[in-house]
This record gives sequence, structure tokens and C-alpha cells, in this order.
Amino acid sequence: MIQGHMSAMLRKENEKKKEWENMPILLTAAKNGILEMVEEMLGFAPAFIQELTRDGKNILLVAAVNKQPLIIRALQRIDVWKSLIRITDNENNNILHLAAMMPKHEAWHIAGSAMQMHWEVKWYQYLESLAPPHLIFQPNNNEDLPGDIFKESHKELMKDAGDWLKSTSESCSVVAALIAGVAYATASNVPGGNNDKTGKPTLEGQPVFDMFTIASLLALCFSVTALVMFLSILTSRQQPRYYKWDLPLKLLLGLSSLFLSIAAILTSFCSAYFFVLKDRMHHMEFVVIYAATCLPVTFYAVAQFPLYWEIVKAIFTNVPQPTHHARGRR
Repeated sequence: MIQGHMSAMLRKENEKKKEWENMPILLTAAKNGILEMVEEMLGFAPAFIQELTRDGKNILLVAAVNKQPLIIRALQRIDVWKSLIRITDNENNNILHLAAMMPKHEAWHIAGSAMQMHWEVKWYQYLESLAPPHLIFQPNNNEDLPGDIFKESHKELMKDAGDWLKSTSESCSVVAALIAGVAYATASNVPGGNNDKTGKPTLEGQPVFDMFTIASLLALCFSVTALVMFLSILTSRQQPRYYKWDLPLKLLLGLSSLFLSIAAILTSFCSAYFFVLKDRMHHMEFVVIYAATCLPVTFYAVAQFPLYWEIVKAIFTNVPQPTHHARGRR
């Protein structure tokens, strides 16, 4: 069995090697996103634009199937763009058929299956906006439409994305619910108690007490907001179009609200304990204690920042960016 597996791997490697050896240099550069080489070769000899792979793919189709937005943008500036985008390969696949296919390699260097799916949807819709409208309804030799290929080839990624969103939302929902309960209990039991005659808080009017009340209210509001966002993710429909805006925005709002609620509940805690410790400690001791108290927020921020940054970048970037090191100049 092991020997058969090894022979299959060697056969696959040999096929891949032959494909690379038979591919023209321009198309190889386009496949790897080497923008400078593509621009230099087309500037030196524009006729290179007619080169094809063994299966009939031109430079635009090669860039589409290998997820190379920089090459796509460069080709948009040439005069033959309108005719180039209408060409199909030997199996009658147009640019949208190839954009809808799941890549064999990791096309987008981004954390989480859900954000991978976000990039895939955004990439397909980006090329869809560039292509003539009739290409959406143009079948290939297997009578498959681009939309059908996208759904079929991304089934596994969609399942992984749904599982990732579910586990993330469930974990964060537990934390948000816990903070909401603590914030409500804290707001109900103010430091110093209430005045027996007026019913107002004894420490009302002091700046630190005002900080406590505001922080408790913010912790409750943000934790409930985070809980609602994560619960809405759990009840959302798992369809490709929802991965472009709906689900990433909910995830971003949920994580942001959760982080703010943690910061607010710690601020509330520090403000409340100020009245307990103010007669026993000096200012420098307070600074040390509060710094130690803020460590959980710091650790959470450091741990979540890569994911948080990837979500922000993905939402506010119109065109996905490639992962390959050889990107060329922008």
C-alpha cells in the first residue's frame, strides 16, 4: 500500500513537472504572480499575449484559476482586454468557471476557514463584475454554469467554515454571557451601599464612583451586544453569499463588543476596589495592582489581534490579495 501511494505521488509530481516544462515563460510568471516579468515581456513583445497552455488557457485564464489579482489588474490596462476576457479554454471554461474552482494550493493567507470562504466569494464576485454578464449563464462542455461549479467545489470549505464559526461563536457566547451576568450583579450592588433615607448611593458624586457606574453599564451593554452577534451567527444560513458581508461583519462586531466588555468589566472592578484599598495603599501600589488586573485584557488582545486584523482587512479590502512571495510591484 505504501509503495503504491509513493508511486502515485511520484506520478503526480512528474505530471506537474511536465506541465511546468511545457508552459510558456509568460504564463508561468502569471501563474506565480510575478508582475514585473509579465509587464516586461508584454512591453517587449505584445504578441506574447496569444500564448496558451496545453489545455487552451490564455494568460487571463491562468491568472484567474491561480487567484492572481495583480496580474488581472495589469491586463485590464491593455487594449485587447475586452476580447481577452471572452476567450475560453479547451473545455469551454470561461474566466468565471475558473474563478469558481477551488484552488489546489492555499491561495489566500488568512486565518480561519470562514475568512478563507470570504476571500473565495469576494474573488469570484470581483471577476464577475469585470466579465460580460452573459458569461454567468454560459455552460462549459459538461453543461456546468460558473455558479454551480463554485457551490460544488467549495462544499468542503463551506462545511469547515460553518464548523469554525460555530465553535468560535459558542466559545465567545459563553464568555459574553458570563460577563453580562457579572456586570448586572455588579450594577445591582454598588460600592458603599445606598443611603437609608434617600435611597441614593452613598458614594454618589465621587469621580471614581461615576467611573464604576459607567463602566458597569458599558460592560453590560457590550456583553449583551456580543452575545446577540454570536447567537445571530449560530442561527444564520450557511450560504456562500452570506460570507461576503453578513457573517464577517457579525463576527467583527461580536469580537469587538466582547473585547470592550472585558475592558469595561475590569475597569468597573478596579473602580470598586479603589474604595476598599484607598486607605491602605499608596498610588504606586495602585498602579501595580491595576496593571496586573489589566493583564487578561492584554493577553486576550494579543491572542486575538491576528484574527481581528485579518477580519478587518478582509472586510475593507475590495480585491483579495495573493499569498505568494513573488508579487511584483503594486
